[in-house]
Amino acid sequence: MTTVSENGRNPATPAMRTPPVVSPEAWEAAHQQLLVKEKAHTRARDALAAERRRMPWMAVEKTYAFEGREGRLSLVDLFEGRSQLILYRAFFEPGVYGWPDHACRGCSMVADQVAHISHINARDTTLVFASRAPQADIARVKARMGWTMPWVTITDDFDWDFGVGEWHGTNVFYRDGDKVFRTYFVNSRGDEQMGGTWNYLDITPLGRQEVWEDSPQGYPQTPTYKWWNWNDNYAAGATPDKRWVEVSDVGEASFRDKEA
Repeated sequence: MTTVSENGRNPATPAMRTPPVVSPEAWEAAHQQLLVKEKAHTRARDALAAERRRMPWMAVEKTYAFEGREGRLSLVDLFEGRSQLILYRAFFEPGVYGWPDHACRGCSMVADQVAHISHINARDTTLVFASRAPQADIARVKARMGWTMPWVTITDDFDWDFGVGEWHGTNVFYRDGDKVFRTYFVNSRGDEQMGGTWNYLDITPLGRQEVWEDSPQGYPQTPTYKWWNWNDNYAAGATPDKRWVEVSDVGEASFRDKEA
């Protein structure tokens, strides 16, 4: 280990004990050694997502009501016609630190991480935040913080019934017509991983819906990468852009060769 000079820091603070400084060749060797473990971690994460897609479902028998911008909504309404729903319970309401100007600091950080929801929507999935604050307060704070995801008001025991009455958490549901099933739940540090399109899709029952995934027979899957698009250019039922198919094929072939 080497010692980094304090550079003006408080003399009472011990100097950092940092790793050694090495040549470019030694650095690359260390990187390649660590990369082996990182690739194993990626494969283990994919295997865990595959196992998650095979988890049993729980039927939601109870009726729940929410308030949205346009009025009363059912749990089925929150899907917005899609098959999958990711529902994050954010704490923004009287009694929460920050009220009425801000939501909970942790929940606000989660909200700040959310990727453009058009990419999530493109995979037949809807992301919604839910709190107990009235819609007028939610709209005000969303505008102030620059958040654009749908955000509804909980009006009954939904939060207590699904493990998020006293702490944040993300529930995942699947819709078959008017029937709704709970398929997954994550909270605490698991919520730290949320926000990116891939991490959200990986906790859904259908996954990313790409052909490389290990999913149960009959699950919807499309060619890898081909559905990717600019966030303002998704169109329902559109065929993949021909030029993007060519570009992504070259990119995939290149990294597959390196993997081999």
